[in-house]
Amino acid sequence: MAASPSPSAVATNIMLAIFEKKTTSIDLYRPLRNYVAFTYSEREAINLEDDLNSLKQLRSDIERVPDPFPTVRRDLFISYFKALCLVETRFPISPNEDHINTLQFTWFDAFKQKHKAVQHNIHLEKAAVLFNLGAVYSQIGLSYDRATVDGRRQASHAFIAAAGSFAFLRDNASTKASMGSSATVDLSVECAGMLERLMLAQAQECVFENTIAKGSTPGVCAKISRQVGLYYEEALAALVVAPLKDHFDKAWISHVQLKAALFYAEACYRCGMELHEKEEIAEEIARLRSGVNALAEVKKSSSKGAAAQLLDAINKLEVNLNRNLERAVKENDRVYLMRVPPPSSLSPLPAFSMVKPMQMNEVLDASKEKMFASLVPDSSAKALSRYTEMVDDVIRTQAEKLQQGSEVTRVRLKEMDLPDSILALEGHFTLPADLKEDVEAVQISGGPAGLEAELQQLRDLRRVNNELLVQTEELLQKEATEDAQFRSQFGTRWTRPQSSTLTKNLQDRLNRFAANLKQAADSDACIERSVRDHSALMSILDHRPIESALPTLSRPIISLDANEDAIVGAVKQSLRQLEILGAQRAGLEDMLKEMKRKDDILPKLMTSTGSYEDLFRKEIAKYDRICEDIAQNIEAQEQLLLQIQAQNGEFSAIFNLEDYKASREKCFKQIQAAIAKYREIKGNINEGLKFYITLQDAITNVKQQCSDFIMTRNIQCREMIEDVQRQMAGLSFQDRKNTGPYPPVGQPHHAPRSQPQPQTEPQNAPYPHSQTPYYRPPEQPMPGYGHPPPYGAPQQPPPYHVPPVTSAPYAPSPVQQQPLASHEYGQPAYPGWHGPYYNAPGQQPGSFPRPPYSIPSPYPPHQSGYYKQ
Repeated sequence: MAASPSPSAVATNIMLAIFEKKTTSIDLYRPLRNYVAFTYSEREAINLEDDLNSLKQLRSDIERVPDPFPTVRRDLFISYFKALCLVETRFPISPNEDHINTLQFTWFDAFKQKHKAVQHNIHLEKAAVLFNLGAVYSQIGLSYDRATVDGRRQASHAFIAAAGSFAFLRDNASTKASMGSSATVDLSVECAGMLERLMLAQAQECVFENTIAKGSTPGVCAKISRQVGLYYEEALAALVVAPLKDHFDKAWISHVQLKAALFYAEACYRCGMELHEKEEIAEEIARLRSGVNALAEVKKSSSKGAAAQLLDAINKLEVNLNRNLERAVKENDRVYLMRVPPPSSLSPLPAFSMVKPMQMNEVLDASKEKMFASLVPDSSAKALSRYTEMVDDVIRTQAEKLQQGSEVTRVRLKEMDLPDSILALEGHFTLPADLKEDVEAVQISGGPAGLEAELQQLRDLRRVNNELLVQTEELLQKEATEDAQFRSQFGTRWTRPQSSTLTKNLQDRLNRFAANLKQAADSDACIERSVRDHSALMSILDHRPIESALPTLSRPIISLDANEDAIVGAVKQSLRQLEILGAQRAGLEDMLKEMKRKDDILPKLMTSTGSYEDLFRKEIAKYDRICEDIAQNIEAQEQLLLQIQAQNGEFSAIFNLEDYKASREKCFKQIQAAIAKYREIKGNINEGLKFYITLQDAITNVKQQCSDFIMTRNIQCREMIEDVQRQMAGLSFQDRKNTGPYPPVGQPHHAPRSQPQPQTEPQNAPYPHSQTPYYRPPEQPMPGYGHPPPYGAPQQPPPYHVPPVTSAPYAPSPVQQQPLASHEYGQPAYPGWHGPYYNAPGQQPGSFPRPPYSIPSPYPPHQSGYYKQ
């Protein structure tokens, strides 16, 4: 049956609240500012003006008469306590000469206001603020309307917060505050513990009343009521011994004692109701008698000074107990006839706690406060550096494990040829990355199919060079023929040198050009023959994509148990799981970096009052979870690799993977050989193109010199004809005695030309006494032809060398030094067809006329590293 309304309901209105401790006024601003200015700098003190004024205002608000709104007062105490935590780690307050020794905190006992504590110790200030915070929470709990369910719930939460404040005081500040020269009992560990139990009792009491109001079963109500009594009993145990025995009024002790007995009896009453329903009459009688005896004893010892409402609740509960006891005794005498056990033989009543002290660490955490943030003592900075090293060591160790795990996976899969073999089975063939890049470079440059076009370029360039050479030789031959005709016509009167003596140098160079062209033609033939001989080898490079040339991995023709698909599926599933583990490792590594980025414990160091090592152990522990995850990932990967290795063994056996690997490697080697041969042929073609272009420039230069020579000879020829004709006519040429019969080459001839005279006999013409050279090469190149290459400059003889064109193709003096043998054009163009065509120094831009053919870039820019240009 449901529980009836509690006879002690009126007792819920009789609860205790704690009054705040009193203090005296104190100026925090000036001493703290002086310390900053002296220890740090005046600039730092100016920067902290706002923080110092805020702290001063908080202390001033604490000293005022309590605010009529307890919640405002609560927030004030929380803010001031956080500020004190920041002050503690930055400002040494003590009687020492080197510390702030002008601050003296004074606080009066909350229960004996004549007693006070005076200390140069910030711990007293912090303990007093915590005590007042718990007191304000108790006042907030007492302010709610506890006649309603919601009011009792809110009051219970306030009492829980009060219990948390007193527990925090007991564990963190009471001992430090009691170490001074003077202390008060209200801040002792014993008093803080007693107040914590008292607040928990009142919070559990509110829960009990709500449990009754909800109509819970007697058994549930009995357990909750018994826990209320236990909390009161624990508080009473502290009140009746030193140092609290003589510190509190007797009314306090009577109140707590009556409450303890009341809720013990209430538990007996509710338990009796439950036992009556179970027809356990004997134990019911014993429980009821125990409750009646407890109330009778407490009324005798503690009724003086107790509240009338509380005594009335006890009397009503006693009436109910006696009524149920009489009923149970009658039923036992008439019906059950059970032996009633003595109270001493009964087991303790079960209890169930519905409340516990609030954790105040987060509420009072000052690590996120900005006050005095710029003030970092050396000790905190060193501690931060040590913690950072600890974190870095953790991060480095775990990152190495992650990287090692990824590397192990890569190596093991490569040894098993996975996932390449699975991809090959599905038709997705892959080449090694470096080999694929080489093939792509070959294909971009035209591939074997493009070699024919380049060979045609060689043929065209060779033909152009031959044509230029023939044209140049024809020019010299024509001039020589004309000179011979005039010499035959005029005999000894034709006194200029013969063409053969002047053009010997040019003719020798042309002969060497012809020899080079002949040997170049032989080398071209070797290249073409090599292309034909290796076309089958290089044809594999024309496959697009190149993967189409690779061998295929096929399913077995005859299957014994038809489990190929299952084996392949198992391997693929395992590879997917391995990929998931790899992605998890990447996520864990990112998580490690993010945790380190956000791990800033400096605020906690600045507010910590305990050991740094304890704080370090607590903070570094947050990395334990991710370290465990990394270890589990590595272990799972190792197990999965073993599983994949076994599955791959079955896969290899069924699909004859070894034969496939052998044929694939053979194909790879063929591709590599084809690339090597293609590069070799391509390099030879490029050397040939360079040779022909350079030789074309050289022949063009010589042809221009020949043209200049012929033009000069033609001028001389006309003038000599005129002279011979004048001699034959008996004319006098006195104006030419000083300068010679003919002007030097390169200077304008201003003598008036006369009509040709009838020819005279050559033997009648006087032989000139002195004669300037008939031809002198121009000192500057002709306009439009640019600067000829320095053919006469000494150079290191390359394997294949076009003879340098000297600045003077034929010198006026017969003692001109011949070019060195190492620079002769007569050197073989190709000692062997594998060598380069021509290795002359690179020509300067714009040095020669644009050749009829230009060499396209053999390879794309991004592939230039694979081939020798």
